[in-house]
Amino acid sequence: MHYLLELYSPKPAWLALDAAARQAYFDAVGAGMAALSGMGAEALAMGALDGGKLHGAPQQFYAVWRFPDEAALDALLAGIAATGWHDYFDTVNAAGPAVDFPAHLGQLAAL
Repeated sequence: MHYLLELYSPKPAWLALDAAARQAYFDAVGAGMAALSGMGAEALAMGALDGGKLHGAPQQFYAVWRFPDEAALDALLAGIAATGWHDYFDTVNAAGPAVDFPAHLGQLAAL
């Protein structure tokens, strides 16, 4: 399994859009999700970040995705970029294959 954690905040271009323009954008994004779901892209959680947590991220929102393979992850990233998302939101992506806790400790120990 591969995972993607997106952290994002709106840019002035997003804040300048009226409600109708935002809805039209969301409609276009939603139309592309069916193909990505067919590849196994699965949204696990999305929402607003609680900025008051210890070592909290400065972004306002997050999304957590799961994929059966790297190809599906890359397809979602390409699809997001194709929608113009990055024109509207400053985004940080953290992505990679999942390992269990002992394997992750081994990754850290190997540094």
